[in-house]
Amino acid sequence: MLDLMTRWLDPDEQRTWRAYLTASRALMESLDRELQRDAGMPHAYYEILVRLSEAPQRRLRMSDLAEASGSSRSRLSHAVARLEAAGWVRREDCPTDRRGQIAVLTDEGFATLAAAAPGHVEGVRRHLFDALSPAQVDQLRRISETLAAHLTSS
Repeated sequence: MLDLMTRWLDPDEQRTWRAYLTASRALMESLDRELQRDAGMPHAYYEILVRLSEAPQRRLRMSDLAEASGSSRSRLSHAVARLEAAGWVRREDCPTDRRGQIAVLTDEGFATLAAAAPGHVEGVRRHLFDALSPAQVDQLRRISETLAAHLTSS
């Protein structure tokens, strides 16, 4: 028996939802597969390296890095351990908080990111932007900004 209080998706909403899920999964799977093949890292590791590369002095407190990369602290800690083993990131104790740690992008990590970036950007262009008109790119940006603001406001 259906719950009459539930706001069920109408057919157009259902079609939109499923198209969004299929497209977003396929895009991320393609980008992840290409980064694995071409740079030897999953997209999640690439994201961490990018966030560190954009931070002042290429360093971020681990909790801030987890938030910026949309990762749990435990998942980020595991990823950073792998990145440390590769020599791409190192951890330092936080000078203002003995419990905190700072992730630092090493020169080797920056070089790895610089080598991976052109192929990744080409993949993003090929898989996403080349399929859209300029008007659709504008719509996608506005929709994504609206959703991001809505989902991060709570």
